[in-house]
Amino acid sequence: MSARRSIADLSADLADRAESFCRQYFPEGRKQGNYWQVGDTSGAKGQSLAIRLQAQGGRKAGSWQDFATGEYGDLIDLLHERLGSVTLKETLREARSFLGEAPCPVVPRETQRAERPDAAPSKRIAQARKLFAAGKPVLGTLAATYLQGRGITRLGPALRYHPRVFLWQGEDDSDLPQKAPALLAKITDDRGQITGCARVYLDPSTGGLAAIESPKRILGQLHGHAIRFWSGSPRSDLIVGEGLENTLSVGTALPEFDLASCLTATHLGLFIPPPGVKRIWIARDNDEAGRNASMRLRNQLESLDIACGELVSTMGDFNDDLRAFCQRCAAPVPAQGHEGARSGDRGRVSACLHS
Repeated sequence: MSARRSIADLSADLADRAESFCRQYFPEGRKQGNYWQVGDTSGAKGQSLAIRLQAQGGRKAGSWQDFATGEYGDLIDLLHERLGSVTLKETLREARSFLGEAPCPVVPRETQRAERPDAAPSKRIAQARKLFAAGKPVLGTLAATYLQGRGITRLGPALRYHPRVFLWQGEDDSDLPQKAPALLAKITDDRGQITGCARVYLDPSTGGLAAIESPKRILGQLHGHAIRFWSGSPRSDLIVGEGLENTLSVGTALPEFDLASCLTATHLGLFIPPPGVKRIWIARDNDEAGRNASMRLRNQLESLDIACGELVSTMGDFNDDLRAFCQRCAAPVPAQGHEGARSGDRGRVSACLHS
């Protein structure tokens, strides 16, 4: 997808996938004729908000109205409301991420409409599982070279490597796909079921990211899920981070902690904590998107009576920290914890980081 595509273009593309959009972001709703009905913009159960799934009577697909509040708009507006207090830039990034997960097949619209409504998400999940199963362990591969080049030594079975992964250059690319090497990371739900596969395309000549638009892509479903790395022993604490490399950078400094990478700041705020976790440390970037996502997740954790605290990068992100300092000094210092994360706990984590 071209970076120059307008908001109107993104809105139109979302409208073409309105039902998949609704099933992903408003799973508590239900289909009623040509509408998806849900309680409100937060996704609660109910029928006050109606989203038009197909164009009808001169009215566009993707248009919606909340009859309880009078609010209305297109799917970009709705996505912005659903994600909470994030910037428009984050909303557009999430829209592009969703469109990357739900590519529009080059077939007549009549054929698309005849397909089973939930076929596309199920198909993408199946493709993600098949792709990850085709990968091999990362040690000794280009993927290991990439991670080690960033100072990362925390690996695990959630990571694999494939030398030839299909690669479309853009959303509207009608040419046959190319193939490129990629680091694969499995996205799982709380039960350990694979719901998606993150792909990090690599350049074999440099050992770094491939020089393409959006070298990091997602296949399948990410909403509420994460890439998980276990320490090997049961723990009641969990570190939840944004990007894959950032989370693994924290894990390199703290190998004894379990990790969950949500891949984006937006999905960090939407993370569903697994059962049995008593305390979560939110590892976020020191920027507005990170602060907003952390606030949203903290509010959720408070309602679940789960203690939490924050780990905040001192530079651009945690991988910058890791590469700028030695591993013993690169670890983040916990910020002021949320209610329920005691100062003694913050000190214990800080001691782990710097001991």
